[in-house]
Amino acid sequence: MSATTTTASPTGAGQEPSRWHRAFREIATGNAIISVLAVVMALLVGAIMIAFTDEDVQASAGYFFARPGDTLVAIWEAVAGAYSAFFQGAIYNFRRPDFATGIRPLTETLTFATPLIAAGLGVALAFRVGMFNIGGRGQMLMAAAAAGYVGFAIELPFGIHMIVALLAGLAAGAVWAGIAGLLKARTGAHEVIVTIMLNYVALYLITWMLRTPGLLQAPGTNNPTTPAMRDTAVFPELLGPQYNLHFGFVLSIAAVVLVWWILDRSALGFQFRAVGENPNAARVAGINVKSMYVYAMLISGALIGLAGVSQVLGTVTTGFSSGIDAGIGFDAITVALLGRSTPWGTLAAGLLFGAFKAGGFAMQAAEGVPIDIVLVVQSLIVLFIAAPPLVRAIFRLPAPGSAPKRQRPIVTKEVAAK
Repeated sequence: MSATTTTASPTGAGQEPSRWHRAFREIATGNAIISVLAVVMALLVGAIMIAFTDEDVQASAGYFFARPGDTLVAIWEAVAGAYSAFFQGAIYNFRRPDFATGIRPLTETLTFATPLIAAGLGVALAFRVGMFNIGGRGQMLMAAAAAGYVGFAIELPFGIHMIVALLAGLAAGAVWAGIAGLLKARTGAHEVIVTIMLNYVALYLITWMLRTPGLLQAPGTNNPTTPAMRDTAVFPELLGPQYNLHFGFVLSIAAVVLVWWILDRSALGFQFRAVGENPNAARVAGINVKSMYVYAMLISGALIGLAGVSQVLGTVTTGFSSGIDAGIGFDAITVALLGRSTPWGTLAAGLLFGAFKAGGFAMQAAEGVPIDIVLVVQSLIVLFIAAPPLVRAIFRLPAPGSAPKRQRPIVTKEVAAK
């Protein structure tokens, strides 16, 4: 006669994993960890490029086999010096004598991030509805033109002037993006093609207006630039004249909260998400899909328009040209991708890219690091985000939806003879 004794392990088939194990697995299989690891990998690749382009590293590499320690020290000094300069240019400069001047880099980061957050929200909201708004440049230009014209050509009381200019810019951005939404709803025209073409239309239209007296061109000059904004229309400074941070940052944070409320707490946001997941199922459920396309592009254009308004009423108040968008319309796509098309993720991504812009100049000035390396790092972030399986394979992360492996019960057999 034989007896079988079964001893189950702590994570046996009949027991659920601990809550800490489940939390860790949710983090490891989530989308947020991909964004974080994409940034880490991009910074590592950037470190390699910094080392290869450093003159001291190149010189010490010539006698690497004779004195390898010199090369390693040179690599460490180049990378550490570059990223230290990046930190001091984007967060806090320890070399300054007091806190007020030391914190200035952080305010520069927030200033650079202000239009990126607003424009990124516009692109992210369109993503959630299943649309690709690539017309950020055109929408920013039209919003800047409308807000700028109200800002320098119309005389209004303080407070009211700024609000009217702000609303004019938001309306211009919304209308310019709404054209693409209306064409998609009525004719089925693809929004990518339409928004790209509208970028060129806006660029050449603004260029013509900047060269035409009586429109946007400053009087008494042949340069394609506008007059300075009136003081009554300019965004107030948040921390005083020694910093560039302005009220546009507060508006961008308010836009984050607004988009979060629309997407997660409103009936309109539910319809947006339903259309983005499956427009056919949404149509069967009674949602007017065509109207959702129009509404989404109107809101998206208004948010991107806020970025243009922040540029002309907050950052560049002495007059602007056709380059006022500064590539923000396209950077917003990267910000929305890194933020996983969520409001809070877009906020974090906008702050990160604002730090890249502020810290990149410091790296170039202090350590001689080419500014192009910062652009390469930003591009690599997009590359890694676009390939989640690659990131998961490198860091050995479990695939989303995969069940945790459970240990088999340990079975021992004891044979007793009577």
